Amino acid sequence: MAATKDDSTDSVQFFEGVEKLLEIWFTSSSSINRKQGDLRQIPHESSMFLSKRRLILKTCGTTTPLQCLEPLLELVKEYTGFEEVENVFYSRKNYKKPELQISPHQAFEEEVALLDTFFPAGEAYCLGSVDSDCWYLYTLNKEKSVDEPSEPDQTLEILMTHLDPEVMALFTRDVCSSADEATQKSGIDKLIPNMIIDDFLFEPCGYSMNGVSKNGNYMTIHITPELEFSYVSFESNIPETSYEEIIRRVLNTFKPKKFVVTIFANKESIAASCPRDLEQTDYLKDSGDWLRTDVQYCRFKNYDLTCAFYSRFPS
Repeated sequence: MAATKDDSTDSVQFFEGVEKLLEIWFTSSSSINRKQGDLRQIPHESSMFLSKRRLILKTCGTTTPLQCLEPLLELVKEYTGFEEVENVFYSRKNYKKPELQISPHQAFEEEVALLDTFFPAGEAYCLGSVDSDCWYLYTLNKEKSVDEPSEPDQTLEILMTHLDPEVMALFTRDVCSSADEATQKSGIDKLIPNMIIDDFLFEPCGYSMNGVSKNGNYMTIHITPELEFSYVSFESNIPETSYEEIIRRVLNTFKPKKFVVTIFANKESIAASCPRDLEQTDYLKDSGDWLRTDVQYCRFKNYDLTCAFYSRFPS
């Protein structure tokens, strides 16, 4: 998250803010494992959230989360009794400097080849323009068994670049002395009220926070503030019938020049109509500040997804 300054060249050392996001849902043919449970967050500068059947791992830089799949699946089977993967979602935005990544993460095709060895029914997608901004997704997209439990699920993600310099300055040790100060001065603590926040301010700059609520929702934010490659991600599974207000709050907090919005929801969620709504209704058109440059809607067997790309207008 943090970048250091090379005194000999007086240039900022590059850091890749774009995260790899891995989400896996587990199931079992035995009803003994279908226990109720709540969300647990593992505090770290990256993000890992565990609930009764789901694991979410989100990490940036040159980390290699897909290399954990083999031991992870073995540990889950050994210690929880979950025998099968119900669904998997692996996604990321295009990197700024893919050549700096470590195998298998230099190219999406390489990531897909590895994922296919674990999930033969997996399908890969690229939304947006491969020549500029795009968003990659790998998922199983299979019919849910009638024996598998049904529960509401939804995810909002906002990936922002070219951010406001004054806002980004808050996430440096020159301006804020602690993570708590950066959280409050930026207004992050007001984005989704009543979250229990675990935050971290890096040295000399960079920020991450993980938040959980008592009813099992999460929020996570990662910030790379260096102006040459500034990047902020926001993600939450809070259930809403409309995400317009949350999206506006996030944009007003960080003031990006470009961003991507993705909304996932299954039919059990109160957010089930949100992906289609985002595709058909440009929430931000009336403000005059944003130009939607691309939007794509996907209907999977169990989820709907919309991915929309925006730029500040006039640019």
